[in-house]
Amino acid sequence: MSNSFRLFALVFLSALLPTSPNLLHAQSSTAAAVPHSFGVADGHFVLDGKPIQIISGEMHTPRIPRAEWRNKLRLAHAMGLNAITVYVFWNDHELTPGHFDFSDQRDVAEFVRMAQQEGLYVILRPGPYVCAEWEWGGYPAWLLKDPSTVVRSNDEKFLAPARNWLKRLGEELAPLQIGNGGPIIAVQIENEYGSFGDDMSYKTAIRQALIDAGFTKAQLYTADGADVLAKGSFPDLPAVINFGVGDAKRSFDLLKKARPQGPFMSGEYWAGWFDHWGEAHHTTDARVQADELAWMLKQGYSVSIYMFQGGTSFGWMNGANIDHGKYQPDVTSYDYDAPLDESGRPAAKYALFREAIAQTTGRDLPPVPSVEPLITLPEFKLSASTPLMSNLPQPVQSEKTRTMEELDQAYGYILYRTTLNGPVKGELELDQLHDYARIYANGKLIGALDRRLEQNKLPIELAAATTQLDILVENSGRVNYSIELRGESKGITKEVRLNGKALTGWQIYNLPMNDPAKLDFKTDACTGPCFARASFNLAKTGDSYLDTSKLGKGFVWINGHELGRFWQVGPQGALFVPASWLNAGSNEVIVFDLDHNPGATLRGLNHPLLDEPQPEKK
Repeated sequence: MSNSFRLFALVFLSALLPTSPNLLHAQSSTAAAVPHSFGVADGHFVLDGKPIQIISGEMHTPRIPRAEWRNKLRLAHAMGLNAITVYVFWNDHELTPGHFDFSDQRDVAEFVRMAQQEGLYVILRPGPYVCAEWEWGGYPAWLLKDPSTVVRSNDEKFLAPARNWLKRLGEELAPLQIGNGGPIIAVQIENEYGSFGDDMSYKTAIRQALIDAGFTKAQLYTADGADVLAKGSFPDLPAVINFGVGDAKRSFDLLKKARPQGPFMSGEYWAGWFDHWGEAHHTTDARVQADELAWMLKQGYSVSIYMFQGGTSFGWMNGANIDHGKYQPDVTSYDYDAPLDESGRPAAKYALFREAIAQTTGRDLPPVPSVEPLITLPEFKLSASTPLMSNLPQPVQSEKTRTMEELDQAYGYILYRTTLNGPVKGELELDQLHDYARIYANGKLIGALDRRLEQNKLPIELAAATTQLDILVENSGRVNYSIELRGESKGITKEVRLNGKALTGWQIYNLPMNDPAKLDFKTDACTGPCFARASFNLAKTGDSYLDTSKLGKGFVWINGHELGRFWQVGPQGALFVPASWLNAGSNEVIVFDLDHNPGATLRGLNHPLLDEPQPEKK
């Protein structure tokens, strides 16, 4: 880009970027929406025919409590952003086939309207595949009920529900495109497909599905790594590039070589990275990143910061990676070392990015909104408990093991039970365990197997004439990236063998852990896999963290809300507790712990624990 055009673009940019909330195409409740246009001309992004430099940041609605959406959007505006980039997660909206939910926390259209009201455009990333370190890359688990379905392909068993999803999403969001007076300026086709395959017919099918869903009044585009741009893009559409710190110049050089006509944009500039259980917490050099961001903006390039706020993969929704065959489940926190930390408070990176944007655009930015301080929850004792094994549902009888999905279960645990005639000595093998198992003989723990550690065999020696064999399996998160995501059924996905011979005659118990508050808690001591309950009182609510570093492995609910997973292998040692999920007065906490000890106590913290020491893996 020439210096003269850069100056020209920045002059228009200063006029087009919002300077205070509610000025950017914001409509009152009675005003008619005014259509605008966004597209590409002469190799540059243009708004109503005038050049514009997009400075965006990513946020995900399920990872941020709805009560906090507006405050975080205002913080985005105050950092100097003029747009918000947002994935929409299919599995968060269509929990069962044909039944869609866009209410309350899932009301993504309201988030888009809020963004407009707060002076921000929106870049929409609707999938159907999104990656995002989210459970199965956003695909709903029920697609796995028929194991012959091939996701992310032209298989009609996949494409038909994918089209239905995009059509239903279009009913929510197509009216909010910029051509209709809304803030959505661009809509992404699929997601980083160049890193997965090169099937033009599949890409074209998804493109057509978006058009059929009504996404015709915003700019369609693709996003890929610069090295695989050709495989994921369309010749007639803008192609943006994704990369991390230190790779900006090389990646833009590749983009210019492939698309010398432009436009030039980073669709994901990775502001940090995500964490896996049993590994170190990731951080990045904020100053180096701020300097690189300033360099991109000075060149006139557009950019979207991934993430602006990462938030939390609440509940069971963390994803997982496969690295050279090694399974790597993600932690519950999606802090991502982003400008806003997991709790939504400005980190040091926020001020540095804000300074970089202000200096390169020459704008005076609005004041940074305040955020209430974190509070410390009182210490409390898990005084009531109940054993998992005393609260089993009716089992399914099956000669062979069956997966969660075959039994219409998406998340949680599943228990496989059979009887062994003994004495028994030999090797127990769980063929394709997905993902973590505890093995019990007549109620006694005899071992654990972990896909993460590439374990699936356990030597056993049982003296009893008859043994009840229980295998309790956790879905630790479906893989969200690479070709391996096509084989992500959960449970024991093949068979159980003892000394090479398949075991049969199973009772299978679905344990989705949907509503533990209905269980019958008692004050009797409970050890091993147990639910435990406690309560505490608050005079005033506020965001906080629940210290889980002294617990074993399991899950936490607070006032009926699913907080997420804990595991003593680290690095995460505390779960974020949103203020909007707490009560002034009494609050209830329920913990499921595979290693529960009677009388355990928990405490609140006014800070996260994201770099806990990693004890011996368990």
